[in-house]
Amino acid sequence: MPRYLALLRGINVGGHNKVAMSDLRDLATGLGYDDVATYIQSGNLLFGTAEADPAKLAEALELEIAARLGVRPAVVVISAAELAQVIASNPFPAEANPRCLHAVFRRDVPDPADVAAVADAVQQARQAGHDDDAAFVGCTLYLHTPSGFGRSDLAARLLSSRQRAVGTARNWATVTTLMAMVDAPS
Repeated sequence: MPRYLALLRGINVGGHNKVAMSDLRDLATGLGYDDVATYIQSGNLLFGTAEADPAKLAEALELEIAARLGVRPAVVVISAAELAQVIASNPFPAEANPRCLHAVFRRDVPDPADVAAVADAVQQARQAGHDDDAAFVGCTLYLHTPSGFGRSDLAARLLSSRQRAVGTARNWATVTTLMAMVDAPS
């Protein structure tokens, strides 16, 4: 049975939109998903299902989470193969610190305006003397912050704007852990 990863945006952040991972696992099991697991409190749900359309899976999860848990996070669902491709396509493979690289997962391929906005933000960061970088590959925005994510003006600009509304970020340590988990069902 195909394995998927659902990434919830905006839960358990600053005491808002609290969702217990046990409730999320129960909800997924109730939807008929198999081999359900979660990773940390930030909304990473792994599961198996015969459904092959990630958009339908995301919609079903969003509706059920709203109905049963009373919160409305955006949900991005990707297959195990898509997650493997995100890792293989990393445009910043030389970064040794996994906390200095983030993947912003989106449902859709960015339009040309999104790509241009990211390129403009990178150029502004460089002109201000920062070494941060960002690039789209497919639906994923990769964000490289060698001086630290929390101090990155580029990260703040990209993730507090329209980009945040359409995606959810995970650091590279989480991305690779999730790959190991989706490859090794419980």
